[in-house]
Amino acid sequence: MSSTLAKIGEREAEMARTQKNKATAHHLGLLKAHLAKLRPGEGFDVAKTGDARIGFVSFPSVGKSTLLSNLAGVYSEVAAYEFTPLTTMPCVIRYKGAKIQLLDLPGIIEGAKDGKGRGRQVIAVRIIENELEGFGIRLNSKPPNIGFKKKDKGGINLTATCPQSELDAENVKSILAEYKIHNADVTLHNNAAADDLIDVVEGNRVYIPCIYVLNKIDQISIEELDIIYKVPHCVPISVHHRWNFDDLLEKMWDYLKLVRIYTKPKGQLPDYTSPVVLPYPRTTVEDFLGKDYMLEDEDVIQIVKK
Repeated sequence: MSSTLAKIGEREAEMARTQKNKATAHHLGLLKAHLAKLRPGEGFDVAKTGDARIGFVSFPSVGKSTLLSNLAGVYSEVAAYEFTPLTTMPCVIRYKGAKIQLLDLPGIIEGAKDGKGRGRQVIAVRIIENELEGFGIRLNSKPPNIGFKKKDKGGINLTATCPQSELDAENVKSILAEYKIHNADVTLHNNAAADDLIDVVEGNRVYIPCIYVLNKIDQISIEELDIIYKVPHCVPISVHHRWNFDDLLEKMWDYLKLVRIYTKPKGQLPDYTSPVVLPYPRTTVEDFLGKDYMLEDEDVIQIVKK
């Protein structure tokens, strides 16, 4: 592990020293491919319960566990040091008829993505994003629009449907060579970066929506609160005073994109107490009954046997 961490540190330092321009794009692409292969892929294995799950990630000791306790009435071990709680603490809440699993993940410190279990520097928001990206998690973004298909022979065939500012045939071949791929068709449908191609080749990236919860709004002015409300994907709250929890829960619901379907037995009223919850985009009647019809939230279905 120590030798791997040393290699990761060396490549990150080299990337930091290297000026980013067209002449260095090839070298930076190789370094990024090296890093993607060196970083560990371990995570927390928690059994999924309910209709959806939400992970809470934060700096250590900022009130995350208290927030979950208020939302779900659960207890998780809290301590005034990094990586608290010590394990992933799952709980389930019911909201709008759906069962939603909340995961209280250990507080993150800088270097966690490289396999470090401890660290000295508590990370800021952007560094949290970098740490999650190091684990293959992409926040509020879509998969790269890149076609990639391995083949048995013929070399690397690169096709670009629009101008490229970073990737060319040489860069693509060098990155794929790091994965011992020498025969493949690659199609770039947008102005792609080396990171985009690496994500496609790795094939294990997760693209998920993210909400930034900003605590302690009781300590700022109304003018500052107005500014925060304009920041995309953000919800300001006060854990201590339990302010704005309703907005947080509603934002969570919107980002989950769940669809509730109510069943109606023949000759009876619909059962509004126990909906069937479908995840987006699997919201057609085919997903529910094998019929091709797009369902909307709170639609009612009556099943009639012939």
